Amino acid sequence: AATIPQPIIGTIHLDLAIDSYSANEMIAQINYARQHPEVRGVVLIVDSPGGTVADTESVYQELLRLRQTKPVVTYIGAMAASGAYYLSVGTDYIISNPTSEVGNIGVIGFLPDSPIIFEDIVSTGPYKLWGEPRDTFQREMEMVKQGFYQAVLLGRGDQLMIDPQIILTGRIWLGSEAKRIGLIDDLGSQSDAITKTALLARIRNYAVGDLAKLAGILPDSSS
Repeated sequence: AATIPQPIIGTIHLDLAIDSYSANEMIAQINYARQHPEVRGVVLIVDSPGGTVADTESVYQELLRLRQTKPVVTYIGAMAASGAYYLSVGTDYIISNPTSEVGNIGVIGFLPDSPIIFEDIVSTGPYKLWGEPRDTFQREMEMVKQGFYQAVLLGRGDQLMIDPQIILTGRIWLGSEAKRIGLIDDLGSQSDAITKTALLARIRNYAVGDLAKLAGILPDSSS
């Protein structure tokens, strides 16, 4: 028995905007959790306004992959808005504070400029400077929004008690209201989220480990 490692509930902290840097760090921690059998479940601790679409989707796909073998629970601190809520619906269970800010489902973007001719700039096409026409950009925004909504449906399913048109207005709800309308599962604390993860993983006598330290992203102060 002495050779069997103690079960660990790993924690991943997201307390910044989701960009390539924070996404890569999260993915490294998810990979560590997936590859180490002593990590029996993961708590995603969120306090973030969201971030870029591509980076959010990259982390979301890795969370879905992790969930195939280990339970993942989200704990929302002050905020899980936009992409941060997107990640939350990719987990098995969501717990928040009563006053947490939850939701903001949708997409923000900046329209490209209309094609303009500059006397001192030569380009090989009318959209070389801007990438695409405005109407194409708006259609793509709608596609991304619908993809976000489909992730919410996949994660929350029949628990949603609110009309899709209201969800897609981009509103933010307090945690207590988010629970009433089915955006989250329960109200509670970070320790409640850890306890729930252990219950889903069917373990007792476990330790809690910061996956950023275990994966070598942050220095371990105990060493």
